[in-house]
Amino acid sequence: MLSTMHEVTAAEAASRAYRHRGVASAREVVALLGGARVDAAGLRMGKDYLAHQMELAAGLECDLPADAAQLTAWIEQRAQQVGEQYEQYLAQRRDGAGRRFFSSRAHALHFLVTVAPTKLVDGAWLYGSLRCWADPLARPLVLTYLEELGDGVPEMNHVAMYRHLLARHDGDMHLPQDDTFYVQAAIQLALGHHADQLLPEAIGFNLGYEQLPLHLLITAYELNELGIDPYYFTLHVTIDNAASGHAAKAAAAVVDAAAAQADPQDFMRRVRRGYLLNDLGASTTDIIAGFDIDGEVVRMLAGKARYGSHMHSDYCRFGGKTVNQWLQDPGSTADFLAELEKSKWIERGRAADDSRFWRLIERAGGEMFGVFDSYEKQLLKDWIEQGWTDAPPIRSFRAAARLRERQAGVAPASGTLGTHGAASPASHVPGDLAGLVAQLSPGRHHTPAGLAATRAFSALYRAQ
Repeated sequence: MLSTMHEVTAAEAASRAYRHRGVASAREVVALLGGARVDAAGLRMGKDYLAHQMELAAGLECDLPADAAQLTAWIEQRAQQVGEQYEQYLAQRRDGAGRRFFSSRAHALHFLVTVAPTKLVDGAWLYGSLRCWADPLARPLVLTYLEELGDGVPEMNHVAMYRHLLARHDGDMHLPQDDTFYVQAAIQLALGHHADQLLPEAIGFNLGYEQLPLHLLITAYELNELGIDPYYFTLHVTIDNAASGHAAKAAAAVVDAAAAQADPQDFMRRVRRGYLLNDLGASTTDIIAGFDIDGEVVRMLAGKARYGSHMHSDYCRFGGKTVNQWLQDPGSTADFLAELEKSKWIERGRAADDSRFWRLIERAGGEMFGVFDSYEKQLLKDWIEQGWTDAPPIRSFRAAARLRERQAGVAPASGTLGTHGAASPASHVPGDLAGLVAQLSPGRHHTPAGLAATRAFSALYRAQ
């Protein structure tokens, strides 16, 4: 997902497993449908997976109106409710309440990493609508997909933006392993590669996904507080608005398509079936609530143990064992940390710089300098400092950006890619719309060639 070689290797492994077992995990679907090359076996796997997920979703309660004429009122009511809930949240914060979602910066980064499988296929469910570009009923979906792709501008391509956000914090090296975190990505990819055949379901999924949720507003607010660029999330707050944004376009797509059907009731049944797919997999709030900093520190250090179990001298002993002996048993990581605390190498509840263990990691010349990346160091730092009452306040991302702007005399780079993933300034790729579709696939559109093809497709399509 994050590199061509990784994508190819993962796709080949997933294809072999699918042929052998005849069943697919969410991660296997993502590996096969999220890469630059998608073959017939991958498409079959995605279709089978999607059919199974639709069976699971069929048993869920659905709040979507069965009558398309009621959608406008339904969307307005939801938008009003979210607005009121967000105002209550802001009032609580003004009155001194703490953050609702993220207990620390490490918690926020863990969230960014854990939701990454879904964010790295942003908009994928609409890909198949490009094959219906000649159908006026598909136009709202096509335009929404092009906007998800930033119309070929790398700084506005949602997947490119999220890749850059992850890479900035070394989060691209820590994607989750549990299959449940890949369910939504698998659904969106499978739906996207078959949206031309399942257009009502794609329309329904799009309607649900483009509604502005409360958690998006709170996430953006608290990421900024913690000094993390919230632009990917604030962008979705603005473009998904119910007045003229993606939420409004999603509703218009349902209303127009339903009016053109010979059997509007059956059409809406399928729309509702696609809408319910949004409720499968790990939810944002569940992911946030599931963070346990103690468990994450132990898991991270245990993963490092096998690489460092023969690289330490016997100079220091903790609990009667050398560092190498501790590291040879990753299952004893929690006990090893307890011994480091007991020996005062780690001073919990105080500034990280007060801990000898941290100084070995963070300071230039330290024996463990470079062993931990920025994501891992943030996790360790917040774990050590947990409960520290005199910790200095964190400067918000926007405040830090304004400070950099004043110091450098240039505009801050919030939400931009800089030189990362930038496409060449070439304006158009020759060819008709149908010939460009493959380059706009979920596994290609964020690449230089895909961005150029998106610019060409967007110019040709919008000129019609």
